[in-house]
Amino acid sequence: MTQNLQKMTKLARADLSIPPLCLGMTALADMPDTYGYGVDEARAMRTLEAVFNGPIAFIDTSRNYGLGRSEERIGKAIKARGGLPKGFLISSKLDRNMDTLNFDGARARQSVEESLKALGVSQIDLLHLHDPEYASDLKDVTGKGGAAEELFKMKEEGLCKAVGLAAGRTDIMMPMMRDFHFDAIITHNRYTLLNRHALPMLELAKSRDITVLNAAPYASGILAKGAAKAPLFAYMPAGDDIKSKANAIEALCAKHGVAMGAAALQFSMRSPYVASTICGVSSPERVQQTIDWANQVIPDALWKELEALPFDMDDPEANRIYKPA
Repeated sequence: MTQNLQKMTKLARADLSIPPLCLGMTALADMPDTYGYGVDEARAMRTLEAVFNGPIAFIDTSRNYGLGRSEERIGKAIKARGGLPKGFLISSKLDRNMDTLNFDGARARQSVEESLKALGVSQIDLLHLHDPEYASDLKDVTGKGGAAEELFKMKEEGLCKAVGLAAGRTDIMMPMMRDFHFDAIITHNRYTLLNRHALPMLELAKSRDITVLNAAPYASGILAKGAAKAPLFAYMPAGDDIKSKANAIEALCAKHGVAMGAAALQFSMRSPYVASTICGVSSPERVQQTIDWANQVIPDALWKELEALPFDMDDPEANRIYKPA
């Protein structure tokens, strides 16, 4: 069974529908501390050209990716084309002040203004509150006059069509999902063939009509290239247990003649909880590979064997140190 790449999911409380695949623009910000490799501007521009010429009309970025480099490069590519291609959707994120870690309402307003200027657009389709767990004080985010309240004002003002929450820690996200009527959430590295830490949160999202975007289906590459070639898990060196689990997945995929990355991607795409899967790309070849893997036929027998394998429920990024530059 292949995936329907044209299927759109309507957000429950917003005038916005999103496709099943979204291309992540984090690596295009040139973040070697996160990915282990750099992406210069020429390569980023070639990748963006492939993105804008391709069938996946949805990209995800953030104000703090590369301290603004991701949005700036996207904006440069949009300007070079004479505007965003018709029907293309942009997801971006409000971010804290990266020096002071302040994330109050005023900072949120400054963040969106910076994003609109960098991207060269007047509206962002899906705008998220990003990484509130890193703010100097969570109350500045969630309290009266905070970043969350300001985000919803932006929707009312038409600066965005829909609002979301994009964070890591589920213990921070789930209370906020109960307190605010977000249209969508983004989770990453926590719902993959190797790990299901986000499952209780996805169940909560479903009960509250919150649309789920699932990012990092390859768990930082180990589920795309295998433990021997990409021994990273959740942006950190993979332990022996994770390598062993990844090797078991790779062996089953090889047995059925299926690319491991295709199984990892389609695990997310076929989930009843996930409306759109975000896959990071850093080259034109990766854009095409994403399309190919989404379209690869995977037999039911492989899914049954994969479902029988063990997986973890702990937070895979509990010890991660994030370096946005």
